[in-house]
Parts: sequence; structure tokens; C-alpha cells
Amino acid sequence: MEQIATQFKRNNKVPVPSDYVERVYAGWLGKVIGVRHGGNVEGWSYERLQKTFGEITDYLYDFKNFAADDDTNGPLVFLRALEDYTHTSAITTEQMGLTWLNYVPDGHGFFWWGGYGVSTEHTAYLNLKNGISAPQSGSIVQNGKTVAEQIGGQIFIDVWGLIAPGNPTLAAEYAEKISSVSHDGNGKYGGMFIAACIAAAFVEPDISAIIDAGLSVIPDDCEYTRMVRAVLDYYDHHPDNWRDCFQFVYENFGYDRYPGACHIIPNSAVIVLALLYSKGDFANAINICNMCGWDTDCNVGNVGTIMGVRNGIDGIGMSWREPIQDFLCCSTVLGSLNILDIPWCASYIARFGYLIAGQALPERWASILNYRGIYFHFEYPGSTHAFRCDSDADWQVNATVENSTGISATGTRSLKVTFDKARGGCGFRAYHQTYYSPEDFNDSRYDPSFSPILYPGQSIAAKVMIPASAGGKVEARLYVKDRNGNVRHYSQKVELTPGKWIDLVYEIPSMRNVCLQEAGIEWLPAAAEDAALVSYVDSFGFRGAPDYEIDFASERLEVWTGGHKEVSQFTYLRGLWTLEDGQLSGSYCGEPAEIYTGRLDWADVQFEAAVIPKHGEYHNIQFRVQGAIRSYAVGLAPDGKVALYKNENGYRTLVCADFSWNLGERYVIAVDAVANRFIIRVNGRPILDYVDEEQPYLNGQIGFSNAHGSHTHYQKFSVKGL
Repeated sequence: MEQIATQFKRNNKVPVPSDYVERVYAGWLGKVIGVRHGGNVEGWSYERLQKTFGEITDYLYDFKNFAADDDTNGPLVFLRALEDYTHTSAITTEQMGLTWLNYVPDGHGFFWWGGYGVSTEHTAYLNLKNGISAPQSGSIVQNGKTVAEQIGGQIFIDVWGLIAPGNPTLAAEYAEKISSVSHDGNGKYGGMFIAACIAAAFVEPDISAIIDAGLSVIPDDCEYTRMVRAVLDYYDHHPDNWRDCFQFVYENFGYDRYPGACHIIPNSAVIVLALLYSKGDFANAINICNMCGWDTDCNVGNVGTIMGVRNGIDGIGMSWREPIQDFLCCSTVLGSLNILDIPWCASYIARFGYLIAGQALPERWASILNYRGIYFHFEYPGSTHAFRCDSDADWQVNATVENSTGISATGTRSLKVTFDKARGGCGFRAYHQTYYSPEDFNDSRYDPSFSPILYPGQSIAAKVMIPASAGGKVEARLYVKDRNGNVRHYSQKVELTPGKWIDLVYEIPSMRNVCLQEAGIEWLPAAAEDAALVSYVDSFGFRGAPDYEIDFASERLEVWTGGHKEVSQFTYLRGLWTLEDGQLSGSYCGEPAEIYTGRLDWADVQFEAAVIPKHGEYHNIQFRVQGAIRSYAVGLAPDGKVALYKNENGYRTLVCADFSWNLGERYVIAVDAVANRFIIRVNGRPILDYVDEEQPYLNGQIGFSNAHGSHTHYQKFSVKGL
């Protein structure tokens, strides 16, 4: 094993494997499966799990949809550092810390806010927020050994192995930087170890060698290495019974031997145990890891990634995949990042892998990995992009969506949609959910909130085909469903020709007071009697700029729990945000209170809002919002002025102008944002015209804010592409 470790250390230029993209999909899917598998028994002991479930062979709980989790929030969001700064290894730990500040909501959602000195992540976030930059923010010198060596150093780390296939040394280099934002010592070494194992799994099937690759990137004399070598040695002498090995771990590396709420060493020990005793089987690995207990979702998630990469997508049984439905819920500060499909995640990750390796994208994947919007292509084996079915039928209809090989309009795959009993007079639908509400979940895990991922003014396109053998007339049309009005809006109907791919397009018109909850295809058969309806879907995507208006009197509070309530269609950074007298109400005690909606990829838009200052001197609208520390704001300012600000981890005034305003009066503030030029009007009167020449933000969401103890109401707003 030492020879293999040396080989990995020296092999810093590794060709990207030919099946890299599919293996990334398998690895990230394995992560999501593992987190869900362990999610509802997190913190359980081995004994409690044994008494309750005995031998675990499948998911322990059913969910409508699995809500957000810190183990999946962290990896994808922190990876955005490579987009916001640089994808090269020149990226700094300080920049990764700024990524935390930009995408993590302040004090809610995302991860465990257990208190300073108790939750490592909460501690690091407060350090960052108060000017203690990374890596000091996560250091032992700053926080002490106990806080620094909790488990979080490795639970957020998987993507850093996924972007460095076959290159454990490089994976560990990235992992060391991101782990150092919040952890140190063994907490940091755990992140490096897991990332290196994932990277090695792309090219090394032997599990002992994968583990040895992980060891090759951390110090020989640390506690993490001592633990791993002890478990390896036990396995070498007792390779048949994982329960005996767990007893060894419990006695020698158990929770009682390490301080803090969730130390990394005990949990890492069961990861190593599960990998070794799995005999190379994905299901064995995640089941054994779950049965060991402790921090189950974290441990099983890391095991799922390693085994997913090692075994590939064919090694993950459909019984694990189907309940996931290719859907991932997150709880970042930006709602447009919180409704994801797992194929999109895989493409986002894999693109960085090729960039970092300096290799051209394969022709097969180039258009998919370069696509920056929402695109459902179905090219990953077994993928469904979280599509679902329903119908108007008042009889029992069995409907399924499944990935189909060999039938496609582009690429090699498509989505096969089947309704076993269809007849005329009813619509039969397959759709992607574009907005989620509390009723779509069983719980409020990690406090998710959402903005729709589709808006009026945009367009939908798809390719649809019914089989050549299909009999009878079938028409199809695209649609969106408005949650607020509980009504569907349709494109024109098109008659389908059997055996021929038909292009469907829907230019969604401008709308008022809607929340688009679904986007899909509706089939309208003409058959008088029950018959199976089969159709294929390919290249389904959304494009374009928004054009809509919202009056807050039409919105609602989404009530998840007594302590988790969200204004519909919005996510917030901090502050008290609610609906009051049919208006959006925002206030806070000091720092800026901010709330956002829309999509991160919106570029040139006209944004207009009716603002009513209630108390204080700062009442703003936000635009080009790229996160909590990257945005512009414009609004009513002290001393009878209107001011334009830029947020660069702190607001600075770009320009201001005289404008007399009074508390309690209504003002319509509008901004035309075109490239780096911002034209601002108040009540229709031109006030400011500014060109930002210093690294301008060229895209982002919209929102509202105030500061310094102000209280503001917002009556309505509109946004339109320019």
C-alpha cells in the first residue's frame, strides 16, 4: 500500500477518465442517497438502531421529498468559490471563507447553528462575519482544539475529490483550504483524507488502496492516521464480521474518548470500517455505516460518494435511486440555488474537473457541461431530472417516468413517459416542479426556502415523440401551473406524428401575481376507450428574461414550523421579514436586513418597486444580487438623498443625489440595469445615471433591504428583461 500511496503522490498529472462525467453523477448521487439514508437516525447509537431496525437493508423512512441537509448544502455551495474567484489551485483559503459569507444565510438554515464554541460552523461563520478571515477563522489558535476537530471538516468535502479524478494530492490541496475555513488539526486532516479517497476511487478499485491514498496526504503522526491504521490492522486480522470491528472501534475510538458534540475521529472510524467490510458493494457499505450509528447522515454520505465513484452508476441499485427522484433541495441564501436536479449538480461539478485538468470537454458532453441555464437532457444513465406525472383522470392510472436508451432527439437517451390507461377528454402530464412549499415536505430539515426557477416572460422548449406504433390521434402542449391561482397556462396544441420528434415551444406571457409551480407537457389523446399512452421527451429547457409583477397582497407566509416562516417566493439573509397589511415588511436591529427573489442568471433588467419608509433612514431595493456580500442597492438615504451602493463584503456608496422624502409616503424606485450602467428613477423622475467600471456585477437576483434599525414596507414590484 505504501508503494501505491507514493505513486499517487507523484502522479500529479492524470488524464481525466473516459467515463468521468458518469462517475461524477454516480458519486454525487451516492452522496445524496447516503445523506437521506442516515438523515432521520442522526445521533442514534448502534444499540438503539439494532433494537429498532435490526439488520438495515433499505431506506428507513419514506419522504414526500427529502428536505435540505448541511451535508449537501456545503459541498455544492462552497464549490462556487471556483466560479466566483478562480478554479485553479491559486484559490486562497480567504476566498473560500468569503464564499461562506456570500451564500450562507445569517443564523438560519444551511448548517447547525448550535452556538459559538459549540457548533464549529457557527463559530467559524461568526469569526468570518466579524473580520477574522480564513484560515484563522477555523484554526486551533482561534477556536481551540475541541471546536476545530469536530466532524464538519469532512462532511462538506466530497466535491473536492470529484473535481480531481485520479489525483488525490490535488484533491487534498483544495480540501485543506476549504476545511481550514472552519476546522484544523484532525478536523482538517479528515477533509483531506476523504477528498483523496474519492479522487483515488476514479482509478483504483481496491478499497485498501483507496484508503491508503487518503493516508498519503495527511501526517503520519496524527490521531486520524493512527485511527485509520488501527482499523485497517483489525480488518486484516478479522475480515469477516463488521460488528466485531465496530466493538473494537467503540472501545478504542468511541465518543467517550474525544471532546465536543460530534468529534471527527469516531465517525471517521466507522467510515473506514464500512468501506472495508462492504466487500466492494455499494448497498453493503452504506447499510453497515448506517448501522454503526453516531453521525449517520454525514458518515453514510461520505461512504456513498466513495462507493458511487468506485462502482459507477451501475453499482447503485434502483431501489436506492427511485426515492431520490434526481431531486436535491438546498437552503442557501439564494432561492434560485435551492431547487436542483442531481444531473445538473453532476454537470456543474464535472465541468470544473475538466477545467482544472486543462482538458477539452468531450464532444458528447460539451454542450451539456457548457449550458448555463436549466436544461433537462436525460443523458446520465437512469436519470429523470426529477420529472413527475399526473393527470385529470378520475380513474386509476399508473404513470411512470424512466430513462430510455437508444431513443433520443439529441444524444443517446430520453425520458420515457407511460400512462397505462388513457382516453380522450383528459390531460396526461409530465412536469418538473419549479417551486416548492411546506406541504411538499415531511419536515423543515435545515429550514429550506425557495424562489421559483421559472418566471413569466421566459420560454420553454421541448422535443416530444410518440412511438411509430402508436394508434389514434394525440396532441401535446406545454404548460406552466400558477400556484397562487391554481390554474394552468398552455401553449398551442400540436398534433404528434408517430415516430417523429416534434418541437414544442411556449413563450410564457407577462403575468401578474403568479407563482409558477410546475412546467411540463400535457398529452391529449383522442381515444374513446382506455389505451396505454407512451411518449418520449428530450431537450426540455427554460430560457429568457422575466416579465412579471407581484402585489404583496397576493402573496402568503409559508409556515413550516412555529419558528420557520418564509414570505412566499423569497429567501432572506437576516432580519424580520413578514407580510403586514398586504405589504412586505422588513426590519432589523442594526446590520442590513435583506431578502431576495428571482434567478442568479438574470442580466439586463428593469426593476421597479413601491417603497414605503416606516422608520429610520435607509430603505432600499436590491439588484444584481449574487449573494450576501455581492450586490447593488439603491434607495432612500439620510439627509434627503437617494443613494446607490455596492456590496463588496460591506456596502460603499457609489453615488448619491438630493431627493426630499418623508416617512409614511409611497415612492416608486426603479432601476434600469444594462451591462454596467444603472439608470435610477424615483416616481418617474431621473435621479442617478452611473457606470460601474470596477469589476461590476453583471447578473443576479433582485430583492429588498434596509439598515441601521430601519423599518420598510414594500407594496409591489415588477421586473422585466431589457
